[in-house]
Amino acid sequence: MFRGRESRDAEEQPFWQQMGWQLSAAFVAVAVIGGGTVVALGAGTGDAAPAAAGPAGATVRIDAAPGSRPEGCATDDSSQSTPVRPPGDVTWSQLNGAPVPLSASAGPTMTSSPIQWCFAHTPMGAVMAANVIPRQMSGDSWAAVVDQQVVDGPGRDIFVAMRSSVPDSPVKYGGGLLAGFMLLAYSPEIATVRVLIRSAQVQAATDYTVAWSGGDWKISALASGDLHTPISPVSGLDGFIMWKV
Repeated sequence: MFRGRESRDAEEQPFWQQMGWQLSAAFVAVAVIGGGTVVALGAGTGDAAPAAAGPAGATVRIDAAPGSRPEGCATDDSSQSTPVRPPGDVTWSQLNGAPVPLSASAGPTMTSSPIQWCFAHTPMGAVMAANVIPRQMSGDSWAAVVDQQVVDGPGRDIFVAMRSSVPDSPVKYGGGLLAGFMLLAYSPEIATVRVLIRSAQVQAATDYTVAWSGGDWKISALASGDLHTPISPVSGLDGFIMWKV
């Protein structure tokens, strides 16, 4: 975590005003404290075609029996190699006002408003889930996203209790970007992804855990109710795979 006067002052604020909570509760943007100000971080530029829509007017349940996928979801899961570069088919799209990466091969390949889902059951699919799912947490549809794309458990319950007290207003973006990623650990059941974020003032990283649950990757909340680990400054790029934006 960043330390110093700003950090100590933040720890004395109510939880909904603390930077760590704001990151989890309204993760349309990643924010870091730099130079005493809050810098909103986005990623990439441009728009892309949306993922395929689910059945019109239907509520698609992102849940399936063990060993199967939810209705309408099919991906090529043959590549189980650790990624060394982003997929060649990555495009960037606006999600709740924030640019996010999409991939026809790694996911998300389905959209059931407000949820983008159906990630490949691969290391790269886990990376995409860690980049896309948290950025759906802003606005008045966050509860549907949590219900469908955060693993059930005490951490999720705490997140819901805290998030319910935060106004449903989108985060305004500044001049930063979602810069890269690092796959720290992977198995077909669980993965840990480090996300690199950057602005003109600072670059930093935070980790997400995603779990394979109900036939898709979902965020696994920490016991504290946070969706990610504390943000830490990054001085070098060793090990990171950079997005091509």
